[in-house]
Amino acid sequence: MVMIGKNIYEIRMKKGLTLSALAERANISKSYLSNIERNLNQNPSIQVIKKIALVLDVDIKLLLKTLESKEDQQPPDKEWLDLVNELKESGIEKNEYKTLIEFIKWQNRITEVK
Repeated sequence: MVMIGKNIYEIRMKKGLTLSALAERANISKSYLSNIERNLNQNPSIQVIKKIALVLDVDIKLLLKTLESKEDQQPPDKEWLDLVNELKESGIEKNEYKTLIEFIKWQNRITEVK
């Protein structure tokens, strides 16, 4: 999940800027910046993000970095890993497996229609 507002707030605080100072230097309203930081506005325009990044002297990617929850960081299922390793060891190319998977999907759709 992208937490633009939280990222802006944390960087602003590290730089020792007030909300008013950042808003003024970025030429955006203080209330608009406040709404972004509090995630009330979760989709500011890229132009606004660029202005804020310029004032904060950071790469825009830093403002757009994602925050991964622990749920998102689950390790891959062991059975899937074993299957992938077995497929790799069999010597059959990836695109051949993709073709097989597409065929199975197609076959399942036909079976559902009947």
